[in-house]
Amino acid sequence: MKRVEATVYGRVQGVSFRYYTQQKATHLNLTGWVANQSDGSVCVVAEGTEANLKQLLDFLHRGSPSAIVEKVSYTWHTPTNTFHKFSVRWQ
Repeated sequence: MKRVEATVYGRVQGVSFRYYTQQKATHLNLTGWVANQSDGSVCVVAEGTEANLKQLLDFLHRGSPSAIVEKVSYTWHTPTNTFHKFSVRWQ
């Protein structure tokens, strides 16, 4: 098990990015959350197997159908195992 924390930059708000991310993460049996940030980026925190997290990172580089992803920065961490599902956070 691993944890990845990612920030996605570009046109990623108002294009169903969080919804598609939640759907993909749930399909991959990942736990964590996705949230819009005040600077226009989207933050993703996910835990699961490294293989499934890499698939999520691949998705984040493409984004939802209407998104324009310019950059994804991410870091690997030790999982906290505090999440029970993957959710959308409203900030």
